[in-house]
Amino acid sequence: MDSAQSLQEAPEVLVVPTMTDVPRDDDGAPRLEGTVDVMLIPLEAASGGTQLAALAFSTVAGLVDAMGEDQPWVAIPTEKLEEALQGSGAQAVLIDPQPPGDTGDTKNG
Repeated sequence: MDSAQSLQEAPEVLVVPTMTDVPRDDDGAPRLEGTVDVMLIPLEAASGGTQLAALAFSTVAGLVDAMGEDQPWVAIPTEKLEEALQGSGAQAVLIDPQPPGDTGDTKNG
């Protein structure tokens, strides 16, 4: 899976958007009984063609900024992310992706 270098530099836990809401305990911790469908997006590969990439964020706030407050998510320890994505079809991980057209500049102009 691509992005191993960036995963080494990532925080200890990453927030991964999911396709459906994840059941949670009273304390907010996810109850992971079975599987969770993570969001994958197609990207143009450097060698041509496309590859599927999983999205991951350093913080919940980053996920909300990029995808909205209604986006369901689950927190996964970074060291377990590749294992958790096995069988998903993900060939890469994008950490802290920005929405199209977002330059990251918060100035109004």
